[in-house]
Amino acid sequence: MIWIYLLLLFVLTITGSMVPMMFKKYSSSWMTLMLAFSGAFLLAITFLHLMPEVFHDLGEKAGLFILIGFLLQLVLQRLSHGIEHGHVHDHDMSVHAVTPIFTGLLIHAFMEGIPLGFSYQSHGTTPSIFLAIAAHKIPEAITLSALLLAADVKKNRWLLIILFALASPVSGILAMYFGQKFYFVSNQLVYIIPIVAGAFLHISTTILYESGTKHHQLSRQKVMAVMLGLAFALATLLLHIHS
Repeated sequence: MIWIYLLLLFVLTITGSMVPMMFKKYSSSWMTLMLAFSGAFLLAITFLHLMPEVFHDLGEKAGLFILIGFLLQLVLQRLSHGIEHGHVHDHDMSVHAVTPIFTGLLIHAFMEGIPLGFSYQSHGTTPSIFLAIAAHKIPEAITLSALLLAADVKKNRWLLIILFALASPVSGILAMYFGQKFYFVSNQLVYIIPIVAGAFLHISTTILYESGTKHHQLSRQKVMAVMLGLAFALATLLLHIHS
């Protein structure tokens, strides 16, 4: 089943990246709502599924690694300029400026695929995490594609998009393969997963606070999008009940 998740993640990323190319004047209002939904969904999945798993494996030590992940994402944001949060800084954007941004975003994408290759106590955790990553990946791919268009990247545009789309599935495959083959790797993954959870907390909370509203105001539409994201996350608990 994990292979289907990884393939779908690749397809969804490619599909999301095509939106700015096919719809030059796509509305930013629904993008804001998509970010609010994905941020709430990712936050809730992290609390409801991922964090119980890491605390089960590491106990109180999990908190330290979650904090490390939170701070690591803060550092990566210096490179990516918040693209993973849905921010497009297209003012005076050049091809050369894209390189550090894409590097930070690629590292982030590689990190977020690792949990998909890990074995959890509950069989419902993996599909729940997949849904959260997929919901986050679509607006992320749209934002990256919009950035490449704004920077007038033509020659290597699709190469960069494909590399980005492959990053999470490849990291999931590597985590699954080496985790099953080598005890040392599986033992280290126990510490890496809470780091990724900390990064998810940083990303999701930043999205909720900064997803396109002025002065951090909560519009009715954004509140509904957030509540919908939380409701879908709560519904995934049924996967745990039947796992």
